[in-house]
Amino acid sequence: MTTHPSAGALRTEDTPVPLGPEGAAPVRPTWRQRLNRADAKYSGYLYVAPFFVVFAVVGLFPLAYTAYVSVHEWSLIGGKGEFVGLENYREVLDNPYFLKSLVNTFSIFLLSSVPQVLIALVLAGLLNSGLRGATFWRMSILVPFVVAPVAVAIIFGNLFGDRYGLVNEVLGLVGIDPIRWHVDRFASHVAIATMVNWRWTGYNALILLAAMQAVPKELYESAALDGAGRVRQFLSITVPMIRPTMIFVVVTSTIGGLQIFAEPRLFDDTMGRNGGSDRQFSTVTMLVYDFGWRLRDLGAASATAWMLFLVIVVVAVVNFTLTRRLSGVGGRR
Repeated sequence: MTTHPSAGALRTEDTPVPLGPEGAAPVRPTWRQRLNRADAKYSGYLYVAPFFVVFAVVGLFPLAYTAYVSVHEWSLIGGKGEFVGLENYREVLDNPYFLKSLVNTFSIFLLSSVPQVLIALVLAGLLNSGLRGATFWRMSILVPFVVAPVAVAIIFGNLFGDRYGLVNEVLGLVGIDPIRWHVDRFASHVAIATMVNWRWTGYNALILLAAMQAVPKELYESAALDGAGRVRQFLSITVPMIRPTMIFVVVTSTIGGLQIFAEPRLFDDTMGRNGGSDRQFSTVTMLVYDFGWRLRDLGAASATAWMLFLVIVVVAVVNFTLTRRLSGVGGRR
């Protein structure tokens, strides 16, 4: 804090505060000056406040309320009961279908998310390479995303039909016996993962393409002068430069893959729609639905949902860490 003798003003790093005559008390700032300071200090918080208000209402509150329900005996019809602590969690863990549903969820997640991100990365690279009719191709890969999940399930349910499906017909032409897509556990996971990949790969490819568009062209020109080919440029420049976007895509794919519900439920052609006759492709979210709407036990359903939430957090953190490390290694080469 320094005093300017000639101007008679006290200057700070931010704004000067006018002084009165020498020896007099400082002049109080006007209401307009106070308003300008408050605007500069708090306006940014006001701009982002609506998001946090909506997030608190539709995100944090349901999450906290679900945790509250999970430690109570709570019926869909009878309402709230007595406090039972971790009894609902113990009931879910003792359920014979929980572990099977968890394994199914991870299997479908790995069969869908891993190829989905890799294929999306390759598609984004091709769309960024100056193809003819680039706008047409960029719009085309988004078409599967806007198709309703019910329509996707009907189409792929017929493609992977056990008796008259198109896939089995094609396999028969090359001498391969028909596959029971709705009965065999691994085969059903492949069919469901194919549905997920077909619907979401184009969406992720456009996100990665947007990041690639922001990579400076000078980097590619310098690499080309040094003799680097297209593949080398892609691996050494494009992938490291879009690392934050890749991490975002991996994390969102992880969250969506572990919450899968519509595809396996619509793929089921049995009356119960529980994920197959032996729950061979039932997922954890389908188990949440069964507890809540079939057994009317909202306490057990909430406990299952919270365990799935914890699993998603752990897997997302692991994916985030591994992606950052792998991208960092690729960027240092």
